[in-house]
Amino acid sequence: MPGLSGEKNNTLAILGASGHGKVVADIAELTGWEAIIFFDDDWLALGRNGAWEVVGGTTELFNELDNYGGVIVAIGDNRTRHEKIKQLNEKGANLVTLVHPSAVISRYASLGAGSVVVANAVINAYAEVGLGAIVNTSSSIGHDCVVGDAVHICPGARIAGGVRIGSQCWIGVGASIRQSVEISSGAIIGAGAAVVSSIPADVVAVGVPAKVKI
Repeated sequence: MPGLSGEKNNTLAILGASGHGKVVADIAELTGWEAIIFFDDDWLALGRNGAWEVVGGTTELFNELDNYGGVIVAIGDNRTRHEKIKQLNEKGANLVTLVHPSAVISRYASLGAGSVVVANAVINAYAEVGLGAIVNTSSSIGHDCVVGDAVHICPGARIAGGVRIGSQCWIGVGASIRQSVEISSGAIIGAGAAVVSSIPADVVAVGVPAKVKI
């Protein structure tokens, strides 16, 4: 199996052979991982994910964690990604964080294990980002924000200072969040929405200004 012997510390296992997985693998290569192996529960049908081999599913990964220098979950669905991260933590996996070289992260910000920061994203001073977050292309997180576990900040989204975002939230492409509002866990903010007041848990909010869909 790949990842044995001298290559171990430079081989990354990625769970989730998706389009997002290709982005994650590309960032991994840019940041020095020498070999990348994918795992996906549909691996027999997939075979490859772009340039990279898919060699097994979740069970195979759990059985082979010692063969890899690190592991990351590249599943777009927030709830599924969060669950897989919890399972990997229970197995003692070395969850890694990947940051594209063009991203800008303040030295005073914090970024949870298993998170991915994509090209041209910005995370400002004293922002806190939880486990397994996706901070996607050209998005920004303002100062003093608190972003929960398994959140996806989609491309071009703008989060102003002091915002609190609960776990498993989805902030859509090009959305804007006004300073100091709270978006509770599981909420979905539609593409291009402008959030000017707090949003309750597990709802969908769209429009300018954003309103909860009934």
